[in-house]
Parts: sequence; structure tokens; C-alpha cells
Amino acid sequence: MNSAKAPSLKQEQWQVPTFKVQHWHGRSKPWAVVIPVINEGNRIRQLLERMSAQLVSSQADILVMDGGSSDGSLATAMLAEHNVRALLVKTGAGKLSAQLRCAYAFAVEQGYEGIITIDGNDKDDPEAIPRFIDALQNGVDFVQASRFLPGGQAENTPKARNFAIRLIHAPLLSLSSGFHWTDTTQGFRAYSRRLLTDPRVAPFRDVFSNYELLAYLSHRVPRLGYRCLELPTIRRYPPGKVPTKISFLRGNLTLLATLIKACLSVYDPENK
Repeated sequence: MNSAKAPSLKQEQWQVPTFKVQHWHGRSKPWAVVIPVINEGNRIRQLLERMSAQLVSSQADILVMDGGSSDGSLATAMLAEHNVRALLVKTGAGKLSAQLRCAYAFAVEQGYEGIITIDGNDKDDPEAIPRFIDALQNGVDFVQASRFLPGGQAENTPKARNFAIRLIHAPLLSLSSGFHWTDTTQGFRAYSRRLLTDPRVAPFRDVFSNYELLAYLSHRVPRLGYRCLELPTIRRYPPGKVPTKISFLRGNLTLLATLIKACLSVYDPENK
């Protein structure tokens, strides 16, 4: 169990929260699938079972990025059974964006050419991962999942969330970025190595602590001329109460404020 340091590949100025490398079996593929989790219970097991059935580990290394789970859902034997090559545990401050900075910094330092991120709550169908890899191999730098494209599927999406994505979030980011986005709140994405290491993007900054990073990248990356692509995917919410880490009032107001700041270039680096 080792405490990780900031990457040394000319990124001495990167700001990366402290994290522990709980397990690491070395890089075996050019691509990494990063799964951010925190207290996902049986949902992370279900996701990994589906990824195993679809032979995802034959194309990409699976890295689980834990935000500090306390529910016992990340047993070593279970992770090994499903070919998880790394378990990283964030020990520093912050929520999702902090987790992602830890995982992306680790993946870049280990030499991965591209990173696919899929949430650990088992809402997204990993069957799309090979298509994400194909897009990266063909020179796309930012791949975004979309349940709303032809061929995509949205099951049980809460009405309020569907309204917010279609009529607020995606239109505002499309307007500010110059790229037509349809599904901007999804964490199911892929990024090239060159995008993540570009100082004009500069994702490794402490300003990205909660949920800022996703909106920022959707705004910033197209404006820099990177190749962006949306792919149709399947996103299923379970019936009944929606499992979410975002509180209805305070959490959604925070997300709206974050969206507006991203669209106004508040998060853009000083060297823009």
C-alpha cells in the first residue's frame, strides 16, 4: 500500500489529491477503463460482472478509483475475479472531480494512451466500451456517451433530470463550446492522453473538486479544436428511488452554478 505522488512527466505543477495505490498489477493494454466509486454496494459488482461477460479486460485495463468507501463493496477477491488491475483510494479532499484527477494522473504516468470513464453505479451499459476504444484509435480525443442519439436508450430517466439535460445543460454547453452536445451530464466518456496533458486544458487543478471537471471539459475541449464525438449508449435507472450522490435542492443548485461558470470560461486556465 503506497501513497502516490504527483506525476513526474513534466507535470510538476499538477495538483493531484493524495491517494493510495491499494493494488496494482501493472499496465497490460494501451487503454484504461477508470471506474469512480464510493459506497456503491452491489452495483459495482454487477457492473464488473457485465464487463467480464463482455470481455472488456481483453481490450483495456480496469482501474477502480475509490473515493473512500466504507461498505465493504471492494473486496480483493471480487476485484481479482473480474480482472481489475488497480484499486486506487483517494485520501485527500474532494468528491468526483478529485477522484478523477487522481485516476487520470495515475493512468497518464503509467503510459496509457487513452482513458474511458464509466460510473460505478451500474447505470451505463459497458457494451459501448469497444466503440469508445475504436474512436480513440481513430484519432478522436473526447468521446461522450449519449442516451439521446439514434441507437441510444434511456430507461427510467427521472423527468426533472431529462428536462434539465435536454433544455438546460446540453444546450448551454453546446452554445458555449461550439459543439453540438446532447447528453452532457454523463460521466461515461473517453479522453486521449494528449488532451489530458495539454496545458491549455490543464485538468489537474484544485479548482476541480466536486463536479466541475465534466462541465469544464465539455466546454473547453471543443474550443481548442480537439476532435469530439458522441456515441449512442444505453443508460438505465432502476425503478423506484433514484440512487444518486446529489441532493435534490442544494446539489442541483450547485450543479447549475457550476454549469454557468463553465460556460463563462471561469475554469479556463490562466494561460488560455
